Amino acid sequence: MFVSDCRREFYDVIVTQRVLLLVASDVDALCACKILQALFQCDHVQYTLVPVSGWQELETAFLEHKDQFKYFVLINCGANVDLLEMLQPEEDTFFFVCDSHRPINVVNVYNDTQIKLLVKQDDDLDVPAYDDIFRDEEDEEEDSENESDGSEPSEKRRRFEEDVIERTMKRRQRREWEARRQEILFDYEQYEYHGTSSAMVMFDLAWIMSKDLNDMLWWAIVGLTDQWVQDKITQMKYVTDIGILQRHVSRHNHRNEDEEHSLSIDCMRIAFEYDLRLALYQHWSLYESLCYTSYTSASLKLWSIQGQKRLQEFLADMGLPLKQVKQKFNSMDMSLKENLREMIEESANKFGMKDLRVQTFSIHFGFKNKFLASDIVYATTSLMENIEKEGPETTNFIKALDSLSRGNLDKLHQGLDLAKKQLRAIQQTVASCICTNLVISQGPFLYCSLMEGTPDVKLFSKPVSLCLLSKYLLKSFVCSTKNKRCKLLPLVMAAPMDVEQGTVIMVGIPPETESSDKKNFFGRAFEKAADSTNSRTLHNHFDMS
Repeated sequence: MFVSDCRREFYDVIVTQRVLLLVASDVDALCACKILQALFQCDHVQYTLVPVSGWQELETAFLEHKDQFKYFVLINCGANVDLLEMLQPEEDTFFFVCDSHRPINVVNVYNDTQIKLLVKQDDDLDVPAYDDIFRDEEDEEEDSENESDGSEPSEKRRRFEEDVIERTMKRRQRREWEARRQEILFDYEQYEYHGTSSAMVMFDLAWIMSKDLNDMLWWAIVGLTDQWVQDKITQMKYVTDIGILQRHVSRHNHRNEDEEHSLSIDCMRIAFEYDLRLALYQHWSLYESLCYTSYTSASLKLWSIQGQKRLQEFLADMGLPLKQVKQKFNSMDMSLKENLREMIEESANKFGMKDLRVQTFSIHFGFKNKFLASDIVYATTSLMENIEKEGPETTNFIKALDSLSRGNLDKLHQGLDLAKKQLRAIQQTVASCICTNLVISQGPFLYCSLMEGTPDVKLFSKPVSLCLLSKYLLKSFVCSTKNKRCKLLPLVMAAPMDVEQGTVIMVGIPPETESSDKKNFFGRAFEKAADSTNSRTLHNHFDMS
């Protein structure tokens, strides 16, 4: 059931209870969790936080805690499956689900008692009507009416014939209804996509309760930016949501410029930026950022010698000396940095990169530290999917969660270093896949499999890293191939997951087109393929594809 009043139907209900938070392993979920934690801190709500990275962990966590808790809050998990069937909870257990995964399971939508969905009602949900999906069970075998002793035999026969015709009609109608139901459900569940960021939904709740702080607003921005960096939402949706957040930014960050001490040393300020679409460029060198950003690397075809020449021409066209672009961005001459964005945009247009600038936000901590929202997304993702073991399973999750707090800049910088390593590995793997023709056209889709022993292959045993690699590879392949048909094909990517168990992780990426609606059909396709081939598979990730 959809919650129409988050404050009354959600927050006021749980504020006096002990709550279990089940949080998925993605940046948007972390940001939503941080906002909710801040609200809980204000009102002294008792809660336990359990990170879950897949359906198995969600089930295990529920079984472990179901006796101690009656109220469960699920963030970015649980909306797209039948929760009651999966978890088999008691009748006095309640689930509040804040999840950006679509489509939402119809049983969750029409369950009025135990499942409450915290989603933005503006989203284009297209949920089928109740009567098209559910039907009260009718007794197929109805008792025939008791005839009176004095009735004529012909009357009996006529009634019996009418009864048979009526039953036959009912059965036919039921079959037709079942067929129509299957068709409606197939159309509804065929594609996976994403709705409004969970962090934005939580920020809306804080705003309604007049408890929204600048920190919460920043987490909402990072949650939205995560959806954009991971290519989960359309450009139109991103720009619309940026506009909503921009109004909040103006409200929270208006300052009189002539104030003498407008920015104290520990102060935090958010600003709207029309900035460059270059990964981590303010914490790297401009040259490396151009090389390892998927958009510029694919557009210039940097895996080839010709592409490297184009990069040199691009830099020459801007009039930037190599000595300057190869040193840390912070160390570049101020005179060059002042007009850098305009210079790069002007030259990028000549080289066919028309979308090199993007609407985003930046944050200043005091005088020294400035970060773009995308920097935080890359850093937090890298901390969460760090392959170096440092203690229990949840260590990475806790580190990533901590890096979002402004008091933990050391963890954020550690995340930025890991992100640079990850982007380098992605670019090198893409170059090697394209140069050695590892992307194969398999009829209706493209296929690429990373072999054990490939450099950095361990990094891609994690879902978000593999998705980033796959999207980067598809973009680069589309730019490099001359085959027009291949440019419209989706990509299936496989990488070794656990060598000892012999398991492989697979993702499916929809075609790389300008008008893409970011809907992905691979979740259902993988399930059908597994059934028809009797393969041993595990659909464990919250993103089915």
